[in-house]
Amino acid sequence: MLVHPWDAPKEDAEWQRWLAVHDFGQLAVNGPPGEPPHVQPLHFAYDAGRGDAVTHLARPNPLWPALEAAADVVLSVVDDYVYVPGPWQAAPGTPPEHGTPTSLYAAVQLRCRPWIVDDPEEKAALLARQMAHFQPEGGSAPVVAGEAPYGRMLPGIRGLRLEVTGVRAKFKYAGSKAAVVQDRIAEHLAERAGPRDGAAREHVLRRRPTS
Repeated sequence: MLVHPWDAPKEDAEWQRWLAVHDFGQLAVNGPPGEPPHVQPLHFAYDAGRGDAVTHLARPNPLWPALEAAADVVLSVVDDYVYVPGPWQAAPGTPPEHGTPTSLYAAVQLRCRPWIVDDPEEKAALLARQMAHFQPEGGSAPVVAGEAPYGRMLPGIRGLRLEVTGVRAKFKYAGSKAAVVQDRIAEHLAERAGPRDGAAREHVLRRRPTS
């Protein structure tokens, strides 16, 4: 993923905050020689303090042999993406039809070392972390190895802890454009009000230079 200086996070906290609430992505793992990579959509719970993300998959998932052989994997998350028509991007003083269309989006790619979790107690603790992230309000029984209602289901899954070893993050929101163009894009996003337009507009305005 190409990251221009104007698209790079201003600080680690920027992508960490974004990732904390964008918790569905794709896990990419190298396939056997001659085969394409495996790509698995999944929910995950990322913890900046621990420097890892946790998830789980069904035991029959064909990804496991590849994970067992992998030294590194990539967890990729893309969201807040929109299409920007060419006229929105036209430089000041040029005809609108000369503007170049583009995509705006946020993306975080975590390079990770995978750790497979099969111990029942450790698996229960991993699932408890996920539950605490996705259901902070509670409402479900605790996950306890060997106890109902979830204990008997634990053998049917394997846990996965992804130790983060590197990060590439990108916030592509017209950072290289003139302020008047950024304002125009933000105005049109508000007018269009389509899916993700509001989130994209917030990024455009938030990332504008303050001076």
